[in-house]
Amino acid sequence: MDITIANRELTPFEKLVLGLLCEGKSNSAIAAQTSHTEKVVENTVSRSAKAFAIKSDADTNTRVLLALAFRTHYGDSAFDKLQVECQHFEIDSDGRSICHRHD
Repeated sequence: MDITIANRELTPFEKLVLGLLCEGKSNSAIAAQTSHTEKVVENTVSRSAKAFAIKSDADTNTRVLLALAFRTHYGDSAFDKLQVECQHFEIDSDGRSICHRHD
């Protein structure tokens, strides 16, 4: 499946929900954290999937593809809260590890 760049700009709430989804939060955890109902979160996830042209079917894990699409569109910073070490390090002229992709 192709990961599509968003067909439209996401709303601030959609970005918040997808950021929490990228942290591995469940819909119920996102609902509690954002003071919304689980149904609102479900609808937001569904609307966001449509923005990335992700269609749900028996062979597709929508949440995984949505997290990948969000990361593709908004960059690796979407995953910064996971504290996963960057894999794009280079050594600069002073011998320091740097990453030009995540400045």
